[in-house]
Amino acid sequence: MSNSEHDDPIAGDAWSCDAIESVIVPRARDLGSFSVRRALPSTRKQMVGPFIFFDEMGPAEFLLGQGIDIRPHPHIGLSTVTYLFDGALMHRDSLGVVQEIKPGAVNVMTSGRGIVHSERTGSETRAATSRLFGIQTWVALPKTHEESDPAFDHIDQAELSRITGEGKSVRLIMGSLYGETSPVKFPWDIFYAEAVLAPGAVLPLDPAYDERAVYVVSGEIDIAGDIFGSGRLLIFKPGDRISILATSNARIMLLGGEPMDGPRHIWWNFVSSRKERIDQAKAEWRAGKFSSVPGEHEFIPLPE
Repeated sequence: MSNSEHDDPIAGDAWSCDAIESVIVPRARDLGSFSVRRALPSTRKQMVGPFIFFDEMGPAEFLLGQGIDIRPHPHIGLSTVTYLFDGALMHRDSLGVVQEIKPGAVNVMTSGRGIVHSERTGSETRAATSRLFGIQTWVALPKTHEESDPAFDHIDQAELSRITGEGKSVRLIMGSLYGETSPVKFPWDIFYAEAVLAPGAVLPLDPAYDERAVYVVSGEIDIAGDIFGSGRLLIFKPGDRISILATSNARIMLLGGEPMDGPRHIWWNFVSSRKERIDQAKAEWRAGKFSSVPGEHEFIPLPE
């Protein structure tokens, strides 16, 4: 989840497609009740467009009374985007927002100059056996918005554009793609979508953005004769039109955007274009200067 620490992913598969710049195999981290696989950042690539973290959560199964409990922790300089395939997750933050997220909906929490949140399995979900499976990404805010006011948006599944036909179903989460624009607002050119493909379906990915990637959640896809299975982040070179062929039932995430306005410093849950801002956030969390989350009585201490 968003507060966990992970080793950098490692490069994995060989490939021959000239359009592919890198293939990243996320490194899994067992968090006890579930596992997380982080594809970004890696030693080969820090960001794809504004996407600076990309975590696959689960799939995990919880027995009666069990779940996840991510205690309150801070963020600066980014937006977290949570999208579930299965299960439910309860979000609480220092703005006073309490919001359950379910499959197909989107939670976007913009930290700006600073926000604190927790992520837990809700009491109703714990009353039975349950599952959790989804993607959480962090998107770096442009320099002009790094110190903006914190904010939270929840977008129901029905509000998101869906493009279907010829064995393809694409749900647009953020930005613009395939002639559609998401209601999710973000101050940078970005695209983010889930695509579910039937065997034999072909999905184009035009070079409308300089930085593009595909993450294979499940199934297998073929790109220019190379086969890629689940748990692979494919980063494409700019300028080439990509055709993605599903060789089985497949679920993939499409992500990217324009290159960011410079590199970012990353430490724990803090992202900034300025190292001194990271140091300031460390000192503020240690001194208890961040706002608290109503109803929460614990927190994650600053890593030493």
